[in-house]
Amino acid sequence: MTSLDRAFDDLRFGSSRTLNLRALQPTALQATALAERWLREQQVLGADEALVITGRGNNSVDGYSPVRESIVKLLPSLRRRNVIAGYAEHTPGSFVVTFAPVTSLFETPKRRREKPGPVPRPPSLQGLDDETVRQLRDLAVMSLAVLGLNSPTRVQLEDEMLRQFTVLSAALPDGVDREALLQQAMLRAAEEYEAG
Repeated sequence: MTSLDRAFDDLRFGSSRTLNLRALQPTALQATALAERWLREQQVLGADEALVITGRGNNSVDGYSPVRESIVKLLPSLRRRNVIAGYAEHTPGSFVVTFAPVTSLFETPKRRREKPGPVPRPPSLQGLDDETVRQLRDLAVMSLAVLGLNSPTRVQLEDEMLRQFTVLSAALPDGVDREALLQQAMLRAAEEYEAG
């Protein structure tokens, strides 16, 4: 890649939407976990596209890049789970990823071949901030209205709030202010429902 190509990539993606695995030099397993967590966060933050740099494996044994191959396997899985809408090879050592709307997370089909990740299942939403609960309620009302249920019962509304919380929480990375990021995800989902 020429320095001109790098300059265009910096302009297009910037540092906030570029994951440079080549520079981090993780193992294949670490790269998969890191990339999935980062891509889920980018989706929740509302990125349209992002760049994942894996490297080509030129300095690896036999020119094989285990990190690149792990990402090649991860991307179709994330597409099936509605985290990303698509991906394309940008260069032999990088991929451009486009993101699915946050609301598509609620439509994710269960697949038997993939092990589900840890999903938080709280007995209630009591520990959440009042604003978070309000946003969850508003989002649940919108979601149920899309399904044609305009006057949900209290139980239906609470079940939908818990479902929304469970799906969105599973998409959030660890080690950040998860409740603030959850509020951002709910706001983005509400905007997508209103626009749809």
